[in-house]
Amino acid sequence: MPDRMFNVLFLCTGNSARSIIGEAILNRAGLGRFKAFSAGSHPKGQVNPRTLDLLRELNYDVSELRSKVWTEFAQPGACNLDFVFTVCDDAAGESCPVWPGQPMTAHWGIPDPAEATGTPAEIAQAFVKAYRLLNQRIGVFTALPLRSLDRLSLQSKLRDIGDMEGSTAKVTEAT
Repeated sequence: MPDRMFNVLFLCTGNSARSIIGEAILNRAGLGRFKAFSAGSHPKGQVNPRTLDLLRELNYDVSELRSKVWTEFAQPGACNLDFVFTVCDDAAGESCPVWPGQPMTAHWGIPDPAEATGTPAEIAQAFVKAYRLLNQRIGVFTALPLRSLDRLSLQSKLRDIGDMEGSTAKVTEAT
């Protein structure tokens, strides 16, 4: 019997940078073991152009990426989610919808590159840093022996990933 794919949702407020980057990375790094999605509590309605530029430079297919509201994933008929990761402190502090599938949740907050200021090079560096931090977390996540860990151990490991280098202020899990 083939292993089933795990569905993962990355959440942010605007769904224009960090959550989109997480979706792109996991869909590539997941090697058919994961299907990633992203959404926002108050989506911008479009992906940040700098996000798209960075992902294109790194040879990601950006044709399917779009900014969407998180309730899209709580509707009847939505896919069951296995994991939900908030990547911004604002979204982690909000009351989230009830997710189908009773997913495990964790906060993996990192600084928002879309709010970076400075020279164009400094702003571009903020996007590269967000990519690097998410790529590092996702690499650790995809290496976990998900099927052999009990729920409590897995939850602990997911929280540890959120505490890795570059994490933003710690918040109480709200998802």
